[in-house]
Amino acid sequence: MPAAARRVAGMGTTIFAEMSALAVRTGAVNLGQGFPDTDGPPVILDAAVAAVRGGANQYAPGPGVPALRQAIARHQQRHYAIELDPDRQVVVTTGCTEAIAGALLGLVDPGDEVVVLEPYYDSYTAMIDFAGGVRRPVTLRAPDFRLDPAELEAAVTGRTKLILLNTPHNPTGRVLDADELAAVARVAIAHDLLVVTDEVYEHLTFDGRPHVPISTLPGMAERTLTLSSAGKSWSVTGWKVGWATGPAELVAAVSAAKQWLTFTSGAPLQPAVAAALDAGDAFPARLARDLEAQRDQLVAGLRAAGLTTYVPEGTYFATTDVTTLGWASGRDFCRALPERAGVVAIPSEVFYDDPDAPGSGRRLVRWAFCKRPEVIAEAVRRLGAADLSARRTSD
Repeated sequence: MPAAARRVAGMGTTIFAEMSALAVRTGAVNLGQGFPDTDGPPVILDAAVAAVRGGANQYAPGPGVPALRQAIARHQQRHYAIELDPDRQVVVTTGCTEAIAGALLGLVDPGDEVVVLEPYYDSYTAMIDFAGGVRRPVTLRAPDFRLDPAELEAAVTGRTKLILLNTPHNPTGRVLDADELAAVARVAIAHDLLVVTDEVYEHLTFDGRPHVPISTLPGMAERTLTLSSAGKSWSVTGWKVGWATGPAELVAAVSAAKQWLTFTSGAPLQPAVAAALDAGDAFPARLARDLEAQRDQLVAGLRAAGLTTYVPEGTYFATTDVTTLGWASGRDFCRALPERAGVVAIPSEVFYDDPDAPGSGRRLVRWAFCKRPEVIAEAVRRLGAADLSARRTSD
């Protein structure tokens, strides 16, 4: 009898764990996993220290401390004119990863279909499987990674329960525009679907491009559950403080699942995140400007190294195509890269149902630019000095 349950059999470790371990083992520059190498602003760090020393070290309320739920509601009102009842329409989660888990476990029954943008963050597929749902991918294709409204419509059947949206989009860096969001809204309203939207990179968009929550479109507030977190926009990814907001009945579904996952999240970190949210937007705005410059630095270096590179509109990540270097697989390229160049990246093919389908990601690779400029410069130097072609493998 196998020890592992069928729902986890064959999952193994995530690609992020695999490639980060490879970076440590080889001493490579890690441009794989998306975490910054600098800390968040003093306002959030000092508030956490004060909370620890002030005794906020026991269980927080399951839905989150009131101060944070209220700060999240103020954040949504200030940025997007979204009015929320912090007691009924906000729940604090252990990062957006738990918000995703709670949303899918709380809203999806076995056999329900979930339309998801592909390539996708890997926890989406795991939690759809855990919930017994059926995944229906809609592929965003290079070079522009635009959402095709006809493909979105075609993915919907009589068994579809919800659309799982992600904008700004990981891993492509695409920020869905007004036409694409309108297409999602039309499909959701026409078929009476829920929308769960992952907006963790909401403040990290570039070139003056706005982020527009789909819940602000006509007819969408009552059917949209919005997920976000402090980790990316305030450079505290290890804190794992996230949230879900929206209609009370959708938030209640997340809470019903969350109570059997973590029940509650880091007590002293919650008031610190509340302080950061209420301190205003200076840090996220400065971070977005810095990331835009780091994006440009990395994109230029990748192109100089011979990689076809697409310019992201937001997030932490840039995507390249390794076809011109002769590689048939991004995974093979990424596994060879630490030895070749002393750099680690992530193969995008793991984020597709069928990476060999037309326009899919067998030869795509994701690179993180949420690193200090000197780290990016060293990675670029190594890439430029290395032989990255597939020919060396076959010689």
